[in-house]
Order: sequence, then C-alpha cells, then structure tokens
Amino acid sequence: MAKSQSDVLQGTLALLALKTLARGSMHGYGITRHIQLVSEDILRVEEGSLYPALHRMEQEGWISAEWGITENNRRARYYQLTAKGCKQLAEEEKNWARLTQAVAHVLQFV
Repeated sequence: MAKSQSDVLQGTLALLALKTLARGSMHGYGITRHIQLVSEDILRVEEGSLYPALHRMEQEGWISAEWGITENNRRARYYQLTAKGCKQLAEEEKNWARLTQAVAHVLQFV
C-alpha cells in the first residue's frame, strides 16, 4: 500500500508544491510539513523527491528561489510561485479534476 501512495504522490508532487507555494514563499521543509499537516499525515513528501521536483519547477520557470534565514536561524532556499507557475497551477488543477472525475466514473460503473 505504501508503494501505491508513493506512486500517486509522485504524479501529484508538482501540483501539491505549487498549491502550497500559492500561500506564499516557503523553504523546502516548510513545504513538506504543510503537505503532511493538511493531509492529516496521509501524504509524506521525502526530501529525495521534493528537491529534484523543486529544481525542475525552477528550471521550468514555475517557481523562483532565493536564500533566506529560517525561523530556526538557519540558511535555506525559499521558493515562491512565479506568474508562469500560477498558470501551471491552474493547468495542474484542471488535469487533477479531470483525472479524479474519470477515476470516479470507473469506480461507479456497475
């Protein structure tokens, strides 16, 4: 079961990270904590998945990053959504809605 949860998360990581960053600038650990807390500990994003995804999103121009100081007085990269990222978030949300609707249709088919 954990493997399937991980697989689903892999396919939705960009959506979850972009949606989280729509709330404002955050460092990587903050992004993982937000997703974990809001999902009531069902979704857990590993660093090994998050940071490569953030790097890809930065290369795509969906997010930007700058160094800052955390609440624990540590240096960290803070990520924020760009205008291009806002457009991508809308597209990702539309795709997610279409996917979940299709899955619901299959599950309800008798």
